[in-house]
Amino acid sequence: MKVIEHLDRATEPLISYEIIPPKRGGSAEQILDVVDQLMPFNPPFIDVTSHSAEVSYEQKDDGTWQRCVKRKRPGTIGLCAAIEARFGIDTVPHLLCKGFTREETEDALIELNYLGIDNVLAIRGDDKGYEKSLSGNRSRNEYAVDLVRQVQDMNNGEYLEDLMDAEPTDFCVGVGGYPETHFEAPNLAWDIMRLKEKVEAGADYIVTQMFFDNEYFFDFVDKCREVGIEVPIIPGVKILKRKQHLRLLPKYFHTEIPEELAAEVDAADPEDVENIGVEWAIRQTRELMDAGVPCIHFYIMSSAETVKKVVDPLHEMA
Repeated sequence: MKVIEHLDRATEPLISYEIIPPKRGGSAEQILDVVDQLMPFNPPFIDVTSHSAEVSYEQKDDGTWQRCVKRKRPGTIGLCAAIEARFGIDTVPHLLCKGFTREETEDALIELNYLGIDNVLAIRGDDKGYEKSLSGNRSRNEYAVDLVRQVQDMNNGEYLEDLMDAEPTDFCVGVGGYPETHFEAPNLAWDIMRLKEKVEAGADYIVTQMFFDNEYFFDFVDKCREVGIEVPIIPGVKILKRKQHLRLLPKYFHTEIPEELAAEVDAADPEDVENIGVEWAIRQTRELMDAGVPCIHFYIMSSAETVKKVVDPLHEMA
């Protein structure tokens, strides 16, 4: 089932999750166990992140440095297929511009269509220092809007080359939004207009980057509606669990930690930080639900233990 169909049929805000594939050479069973722990909460869909190759430099015995390119977390499509087969939960594999050609993207979409996976999240992806080389007639999507257009072309039966008896796909397409402004955007208004372009290209819904202050989200939604963006907007929530998050989350995700939360975490003993983060997330999600959001999307990555402490009270409230 498509994400937008889940949203249309819901009588109360849904709760979805985002997980990360195991590292190269790892086992999917650990992640499947995470999904198993979420089953009592009836997740409507689960996002599975994707990762392009990364560049690292390793010193050789002769003292010189060698450039190494590795994809450290493969397996997004396989993990999505395993989740749907084992648990019957719809999945949302992430598609990236960075590190993938349009031809590779088309192959991935064809495979997802074969597997009966109905949803994708189209994002540009982080810059890991690796630029996909292009040979022959290969090409790349530079921005998420280009990726959305490619998916919609396939939904219209238009492939990169003429394929005999090629049938249209029917993917539901999600895109990312940034309540606190994408770090490369000059301002929020400019950023929202780029988001509108993705919606006009065919995006069906928006899921936001994590934030800890709901006022940013409410203001973001208002501004989106003002410019004519009418698709569902799903807030993304992260549970702060460690003192290091005060430094790492703003650095890597460009999100602001509210003064009240930061001060409480900074003054707490390390073993008490997770409880503080859980209580904050409960208050944050309750306020979002009271405001009528269609869904809460938790970024949990590779563990379900902490999010269960948040979701349990929310289910009791419902």
